[in-house]
Amino acid sequence: MIKTRLLTAVTLGIGLMALPTVGDAQSFRGGQPISWGADRVEYVGTTLNLVGRAELIQGDNRLRADRISGLNQAGDSRVEATGSVYLVSPEQTIRGDRAVYTTNNDTIILTGDVILTQGENVITGARLVYNTRTESAQMEGGSGGRVQGVFNPNRGN
Repeated sequence: MIKTRLLTAVTLGIGLMALPTVGDAQSFRGGQPISWGADRVEYVGTTLNLVGRAELIQGDNRLRADRISGLNQAGDSRVEATGSVYLVSPEQTIRGDRAVYTTNNDTIILTGDVILTQGENVITGARLVYNTRTESAQMEGGSGGRVQGVFNPNRGN
């Protein structure tokens, strides 16, 4: 029973790997295996926690954080990564303090000193909201802050 529940929770936790990074929707390859690792794994109720150097990898996509939690409750699945969060794909790297992916609205929200890098192009802000269904993104500057960026249009990025 616990093995089945743990496998279900792990499957939920890896849902975040199905997310393309902003502007890189083609990088997800649905049939690829997903590997994961952490210093410790905890399963409590409907929540799986990967704790300490937590990592999910699928193909060329990687999610790293201090802690990654997957929760499944009656149609509301959520994956939350906290502490030095990195989403890395071949084209982009996104860094933040916290990331939450909610399946019922197809949205991932990264908060806390968000830095999105693609080649030599960089955008920084306090909050990034990305809808995986519509592939639309919005970066916010936070209280009194501004969204800032550096673009290199002649570099082919």
